[in-house]
Amino acid sequence: MPAGTIRYWAAAKAAAGTAEEPYTAATLKEALDGVRERHPGELSRVLQRCSFLIDGDPVGTRSHETVRLAEGGTVEVLPPFAGG
Repeated sequence: MPAGTIRYWAAAKAAAGTAEEPYTAATLKEALDGVRERHPGELSRVLQRCSFLIDGDPVGTRSHETVRLAEGGTVEVLPPFAGG
């Protein structure tokens, strides 16, 4: 199963209490399920509003269970940002 890094930004970072942590998951859905288990509460609510980048590429509207993760990859968790 691929392992990599999840990076949290802004409100997601505050809710997670960390800037980054490892993942072991084959899909974005699996990685986010693991995040929700480790950080119940506020982070789960923040994730509902977030967009995601996988190795620099936007996930957009793709179903998270179809987004494959790579060994050594990076998932960026981006809450909505105010301003420019």
